[in-house]
Amino acid sequence: MHGFNLECKVIVITGAGSGIGKAIAKCFAGCGAEVRVLDIESRAIAETVEEITRSGGKAKPHQCDVSQCQSVERTFSSIAAEGPIDVLVTSAGLAHVGTIGSTTIADFERVFNVNVRGAYLCMKAAIKTMVKRGGGTILNMASVAGSVGIPDRFAYSMTKGAVRAMTLSVATDYLHKNIRCNCISPARVHTPFVDGFLRKNYPGKEAEMMKVLSSAQPVGRMATPEEIAGLALYLCAGNTSFLTGLDIPFDGGFLNLRC
Repeated sequence: MHGFNLECKVIVITGAGSGIGKAIAKCFAGCGAEVRVLDIESRAIAETVEEITRSGGKAKPHQCDVSQCQSVERTFSSIAAEGPIDVLVTSAGLAHVGTIGSTTIADFERVFNVNVRGAYLCMKAAIKTMVKRGGGTILNMASVAGSVGIPDRFAYSMTKGAVRAMTLSVATDYLHKNIRCNCISPARVHTPFVDGFLRKNYPGKEAEMMKVLSSAQPVGRMATPEEIAGLALYLCAGNTSFLTGLDIPFDGGFLNLRC
Protein backbone atom coordinates (compact mmCIF):
# COMPACT_ATOMS: atom_id res chain seq x y z
CA MET A 1 0.00 0.00 0.00
CA HIS A 2 1.45 3.37 -1.11
CA GLY A 3 4.89 1.71 -1.26
CA PHE A 4 5.32 2.01 2.51
CA ASN A 5 6.58 -0.93 4.54
CA LEU A 6 6.00 -1.18 8.28
CA GLU A 7 6.87 -4.85 8.65
CA CYS A 8 7.75 -5.72 12.26
CA LYS A 9 7.16 -2.14 13.42
CA VAL A 10 5.16 -1.78 16.63
CA ILE A 11 2.69 1.09 16.35
CA VAL A 12 0.69 2.27 19.37
CA ILE A 13 -2.46 4.18 18.45
CA THR A 14 -4.76 5.77 21.02
CA GLY A 15 -8.40 6.36 20.23
CA ALA A 16 -8.15 3.53 17.71
CA GLY A 17 -11.65 2.25 18.37
CA SER A 18 -13.29 4.70 15.98
CA GLY A 19 -12.87 7.62 13.63
CA ILE A 20 -9.41 8.86 12.72
CA GLY A 21 -7.61 6.51 15.11
CA LYS A 22 -9.36 3.47 13.65
CA ALA A 23 -8.56 4.54 10.09
CA ILE A 24 -4.89 4.98 10.99
CA ALA A 25 -4.78 1.59 12.71
CA LYS A 26 -6.22 -0.16 9.65
CA CYS A 27 -3.98 1.76 7.26
CA PHE A 28 -0.80 0.98 9.21
CA ALA A 29 -1.75 -2.66 9.68
CA GLY A 30 -2.27 -2.88 5.93
CA CYS A 31 1.38 -1.92 5.53
CA GLY A 32 2.61 -4.69 7.80
CA ALA A 33 2.68 -2.93 11.17
CA GLU A 34 1.97 -4.70 14.43
CA VAL A 35 -0.73 -2.38 15.70
CA ARG A 36 -1.57 -1.91 19.37
CA VAL A 37 -5.17 -0.74 19.47
CA LEU A 38 -5.82 1.49 22.48
CA ASP A 39 -9.23 2.85 23.42
CA ILE A 40 -11.44 3.18 26.47
CA GLU A 41 -14.35 1.35 24.78
CA SER A 42 -13.80 -2.41 24.82
CA ARG A 43 -16.39 -3.13 22.12
CA ALA A 44 -14.85 -0.58 19.77
CA ILE A 45 -11.40 -2.06 20.37
CA ALA A 46 -12.66 -5.53 19.55
CA GLU A 47 -14.25 -4.32 16.32
CA THR A 48 -11.07 -2.61 15.14
CA VAL A 49 -8.91 -5.62 15.96
CA GLU A 50 -11.36 -7.98 14.27
CA GLU A 51 -11.43 -5.90 11.08
CA ILE A 52 -7.64 -5.77 10.95
CA THR A 53 -7.05 -9.46 11.62
CA ARG A 54 -9.81 -10.49 9.21
CA SER A 55 -7.86 -8.70 6.49
CA GLY A 56 -4.66 -10.51 7.44
CA GLY A 57 -3.18 -7.73 9.57
CA LYS A 58 -1.67 -7.87 13.04
CA ALA A 59 -3.36 -6.13 15.96
CA LYS A 60 -3.68 -6.50 19.71
CA PRO A 61 -6.33 -4.90 21.95
CA HIS A 62 -5.51 -2.74 24.96
CA GLN A 63 -8.30 -1.12 26.94
CA CYS A 64 -6.81 2.11 28.25
CA ASP A 65 -8.12 5.32 29.77
CA VAL A 66 -5.52 7.80 28.54
CA SER A 67 -6.55 10.34 31.16
CA GLN A 68 -5.53 8.03 34.01
CA CYS A 69 -1.86 7.69 34.88
CA GLN A 70 -2.07 4.13 36.21
CA SER A 71 -4.02 2.92 33.19
CA VAL A 72 -1.47 4.41 30.79
CA GLU A 73 1.55 3.14 32.71
CA ARG A 74 0.08 -0.35 32.95
CA THR A 75 -0.76 -0.46 29.24
CA PHE A 76 2.57 0.85 27.99
CA SER A 77 4.53 -1.37 30.38
CA SER A 78 2.65 -4.36 29.01
CA ILE A 79 3.40 -3.36 25.42
CA ALA A 80 7.06 -2.55 26.12
CA ALA A 81 7.52 -5.92 27.84
CA GLU A 82 6.97 -7.55 24.43
CA GLY A 83 9.42 -5.30 22.60
CA PRO A 84 10.22 -1.70 21.66
CA ILE A 85 7.65 0.83 20.53
CA ASP A 86 8.52 2.30 17.15
CA VAL A 87 5.67 4.78 16.68
CA LEU A 88 3.08 6.43 18.90
CA VAL A 89 0.00 8.10 17.42
CA THR A 90 -2.13 10.02 19.93
CA SER A 91 -5.58 10.18 18.37
CA ALA A 92 -7.79 9.86 21.46
CA GLY A 93 -9.77 13.03 21.95
CA LEU A 94 -13.00 14.67 22.97
CA ALA A 95 -14.84 17.59 21.39
CA HIS A 96 -16.92 20.22 23.15
CA VAL A 97 -19.23 22.98 22.00
CA GLY A 98 -19.37 26.15 24.07
CA THR A 99 -17.92 29.56 24.86
CA ILE A 100 -15.92 30.28 28.01
CA GLY A 101 -19.16 31.52 29.55
CA SER A 102 -21.07 28.32 28.90
CA THR A 103 -18.19 25.92 29.59
CA THR A 104 -18.44 24.50 33.10
CA ILE A 105 -15.45 23.46 35.17
CA ALA A 106 -16.55 19.85 34.68
CA ASP A 107 -16.65 20.35 30.89
CA PHE A 108 -13.24 22.01 30.92
CA GLU A 109 -11.59 19.30 32.99
CA ARG A 110 -13.20 16.44 31.04
CA VAL A 111 -11.89 17.72 27.70
CA PHE A 112 -8.50 18.73 29.14
CA ASN A 113 -7.98 15.36 30.83
CA VAL A 114 -8.34 13.41 27.60
CA ASN A 115 -6.93 15.79 25.00
CA VAL A 116 -4.01 17.27 26.94
CA ARG A 117 -3.32 15.08 29.95
CA GLY A 118 -3.90 11.98 27.82
CA ALA A 119 -1.42 13.05 25.16
CA TYR A 120 1.11 13.99 27.85
CA LEU A 121 0.84 10.68 29.69
CA CYS A 122 1.09 8.59 26.52
CA MET A 123 4.01 10.54 25.09
CA LYS A 124 5.86 10.34 28.39
CA ALA A 125 5.34 6.58 28.59
CA ALA A 126 6.34 6.00 24.96
CA ILE A 127 9.40 8.23 25.12
CA LYS A 128 10.76 6.21 28.02
CA THR A 129 10.93 3.13 25.78
CA MET A 130 11.99 5.06 22.66
CA VAL A 131 15.02 6.53 24.40
CA LYS A 132 16.11 3.03 25.38
CA ARG A 133 15.78 1.71 21.83
CA GLY A 134 17.58 4.70 20.33
CA GLY A 135 14.75 6.56 18.65
CA GLY A 136 11.14 6.62 17.56
CA THR A 137 8.35 8.64 16.02
CA ILE A 138 5.44 10.44 17.67
CA LEU A 139 2.45 11.85 15.81
CA ASN A 140 -0.20 13.87 17.63
CA MET A 141 -3.64 14.87 16.41
CA ALA A 142 -4.18 18.58 16.87
CA SER A 143 -6.73 20.73 15.01
CA VAL A 144 -7.07 23.97 13.09
CA ALA A 145 -9.08 25.04 16.13
CA GLY A 146 -5.78 25.30 17.97
CA SER A 147 -4.52 27.91 15.50
CA VAL A 148 -7.50 30.16 14.72
CA GLY A 149 -10.57 31.40 16.53
CA ILE A 150 -13.60 29.19 15.91
CA PRO A 151 -16.94 30.11 17.50
CA ASP A 152 -18.19 28.02 20.42
CA ARG A 153 -15.09 25.84 20.70
CA PHE A 154 -13.37 27.35 23.75
CA ALA A 155 -12.31 24.20 25.61
CA TYR A 156 -11.59 22.18 22.49
CA SER A 157 -9.49 24.97 20.95
CA MET A 158 -7.56 25.38 24.18
CA THR A 159 -6.63 21.71 24.29
CA LYS A 160 -5.60 21.51 20.66
CA GLY A 161 -3.41 24.57 21.05
CA ALA A 162 -1.76 22.75 23.94
CA VAL A 163 -1.18 19.69 21.75
CA ARG A 164 0.61 21.87 19.19
CA ALA A 165 2.80 23.37 21.91
CA MET A 166 3.62 19.96 23.40
CA THR A 167 4.55 18.70 19.95
CA LEU A 168 7.07 21.50 19.47
CA SER A 169 8.49 21.05 22.96
CA VAL A 170 8.97 17.29 22.61
CA ALA A 171 10.49 17.69 19.15
CA THR A 172 12.98 20.18 20.58
CA ASP A 173 13.90 18.28 23.73
CA TYR A 174 14.34 14.89 22.03
CA LEU A 175 15.89 15.99 18.76
CA HIS A 176 19.24 14.50 19.74
CA LYS A 177 17.64 11.30 21.01
CA ASN A 178 16.53 10.48 17.46
CA ILE A 179 12.87 10.95 18.38
CA ARG A 180 10.74 12.88 15.92
CA CYS A 181 7.47 14.53 16.97
CA ASN A 182 4.95 16.10 14.60
CA CYS A 183 1.24 16.82 14.62
CA ILE A 184 -1.58 17.01 12.10
CA SER A 185 -4.20 19.76 12.38
CA PRO A 186 -7.32 18.72 10.48
CA ALA A 187 -10.29 20.91 9.76
CA ARG A 188 -13.63 19.11 10.03
CA VAL A 189 -13.44 15.37 9.46
CA HIS A 190 -16.52 13.25 8.80
CA THR A 191 -16.43 10.80 11.68
CA PRO A 192 -19.16 9.05 13.70
CA PHE A 193 -18.90 11.94 16.18
CA VAL A 194 -20.14 14.37 13.54
CA ASP A 195 -23.12 12.17 12.71
CA GLY A 196 -23.97 11.83 16.40
CA PHE A 197 -23.60 15.57 16.95
CA LEU A 198 -26.01 16.33 14.12
CA ARG A 199 -28.58 13.77 15.28
CA LYS A 200 -28.49 15.17 18.81
CA ASN A 201 -28.51 18.87 18.03
CA TYR A 202 -30.32 19.09 14.69
CA PRO A 203 -32.89 16.27 14.53
CA GLY A 204 -34.57 16.22 11.15
CA LYS A 205 -32.12 18.73 9.74
CA GLU A 206 -29.02 16.55 9.58
CA ALA A 207 -28.54 16.80 5.81
CA GLU A 208 -29.00 20.57 5.83
CA MET A 209 -26.49 21.08 8.63
CA MET A 210 -24.04 18.65 7.02
CA LYS A 211 -23.94 21.01 4.03
CA VAL A 212 -23.32 23.97 6.34
CA LEU A 213 -20.45 22.23 8.14
CA SER A 214 -18.99 20.96 4.87
CA SER A 215 -19.03 24.41 3.28
CA ALA A 216 -16.77 25.77 6.04
CA GLN A 217 -13.89 24.17 4.14
CA PRO A 218 -13.19 25.99 0.86
CA VAL A 219 -13.00 22.66 -0.97
CA GLY A 220 -16.67 22.21 -0.06
CA ARG A 221 -16.52 19.04 2.00
CA MET A 222 -15.10 17.47 5.13
CA ALA A 223 -12.01 15.30 5.14
CA THR A 224 -12.35 11.55 5.57
CA PRO A 225 -10.53 9.60 8.30
CA GLU A 226 -8.82 7.59 5.55
CA GLU A 227 -7.31 10.77 4.10
CA ILE A 228 -5.88 11.68 7.50
CA ALA A 229 -4.52 8.15 7.76
CA GLY A 230 -2.71 8.57 4.47
CA LEU A 231 -0.86 11.64 5.73
CA ALA A 232 -0.13 9.90 9.04
CA LEU A 233 1.37 6.98 7.13
CA TYR A 234 3.63 9.29 5.16
CA LEU A 235 4.84 11.07 8.31
CA CYS A 236 5.51 7.84 10.19
CA ALA A 237 6.69 5.52 7.43
CA GLY A 238 7.79 7.65 4.51
CA ASN A 239 11.19 9.12 3.78
CA THR A 240 10.58 11.82 6.40
CA SER A 241 13.49 11.56 8.82
CA PHE A 242 14.19 15.25 8.10
CA LEU A 243 10.75 16.30 9.38
CA THR A 244 10.19 17.10 13.05
CA GLY A 245 8.45 19.82 15.03
CA LEU A 246 5.83 20.29 12.31
CA ASP A 247 2.16 21.17 12.66
CA ILE A 248 0.66 20.21 9.31
CA PRO A 249 -2.75 21.69 8.44
CA PHE A 250 -5.01 19.20 6.69
CA ASP A 251 -7.82 21.64 6.21
CA GLY A 252 -9.22 21.84 2.69
CA GLY A 253 -7.97 25.42 2.44
CA PHE A 254 -9.59 26.52 5.72
CA LEU A 255 -6.61 28.48 7.07
CA ASN A 256 -5.47 30.27 3.93
CA LEU A 257 -8.27 30.29 1.37
CA ARG A 258 -11.29 31.59 3.27
CA CYS A 259 -12.91 34.72 1.85
